Amino acid sequence: MKRAVVLLSGGLDSTTAAAVAKSEGNELFALTINYNQRHRVELDAARRVADWLGVSRHIVMPVDLRLFGGSSLTSDHVAVPKDIVPEKIGQHIPNTYVPARNTIFLALALALAETSNASKIYIGVSQVDYSGYPDCRPEFLSAFSTLANLATKAGIESTQKITIEAPLMLLSKTETIRLGLSLGVDYSLTHTCYDPASTGLACGHCESCLLRLNAFKELGIADPIKYSGEWGVGSGK
Repeated sequence: MKRAVVLLSGGLDSTTAAAVAKSEGNELFALTINYNQRHRVELDAARRVADWLGVSRHIVMPVDLRLFGGSSLTSDHVAVPKDIVPEKIGQHIPNTYVPARNTIFLALALALAETSNASKIYIGVSQVDYSGYPDCRPEFLSAFSTLANLATKAGIESTQKITIEAPLMLLSKTETIRLGLSLGVDYSLTHTCYDPASTGLACGHCESCLLRLNAFKELGIADPIKYSGEWGVGSGK
């Protein structure tokens, strides 16, 4: 069986990308990064998803990006943007951008791929419905793919070329969910919110929640996760 590393945050996108990797016949090695994010509840979601996927190995790796700062996701004192007009999402880079996050994550996934004899790394990024992050673009992934095969023994010796797979790159959030449902993904296992309540429930107001809620609404089905406050349960309220 082919082997693949999946970057698994526990969110909707990474879960769908991992489900695609599994559907393509790969033995999965999941890597979750505990970067001391304010929404660390997603780590529990990643563990649930990893169990559901039946991965061969799941590593939860601590990398404290709070030491660098520069993002509302690595600070308890910088507010996460809320209630952004949908048409304006993605028009600028919000303060939820974590400097070089995907570069760091992919570098770690690359090391795991080489030591696990995996030929593919799956990441759940998209250039369609996203918040404008520079490290979610195809140009970035293309450059990193070149780097991956210049920076590894396997790549230099041509024993195992490593490719970066982004199966959601050209999909909207609605299309991503539709794809996941066709693969049997249980989205109640996932967590998407950047600023969850103390109970761990999603806020329903950050960009990540808004994109998710709108996608389920477009599909005409209820979001299976719980939201805090006035949002109640699911997206039907």
